[in-house]
Amino acid sequence: MFDKLFQAQQKAEEIKKRLDTISVSGEVEGGAIKVIATANKEIKSITIDPTFHEGADLEEVEELLVVAINKTLQQAENVSQTEMQAATKDMLGGLGGMFGQ
Repeated sequence: MFDKLFQAQQKAEEIKKRLDTISVSGEVEGGAIKVIATANKEIKSITIDPTFHEGADLEEVEELLVVAINKTLQQAENVSQTEMQAATKDMLGGLGGMFGQ
């Protein structure tokens, strides 16, 4: 049983490492503001088109930036959940043998 728990812990670490290599992004205003993050929800970059920035006021840029970040984090969450569900399915398949299934 402890072997299975150790394997589950190792699998979780593998997933975390894999999520660090997956990029997700969110953008608003046709790409005028773009945010890139890892699937582990670590923001890697924020780009704001200079021509958009010149024509927008600070409040508008801030509001759109929040929207772009939230879109990015939602994508990261979706990827993370998908990865965890796949891993859980694999682990539960392996645990079935412990219970005579």
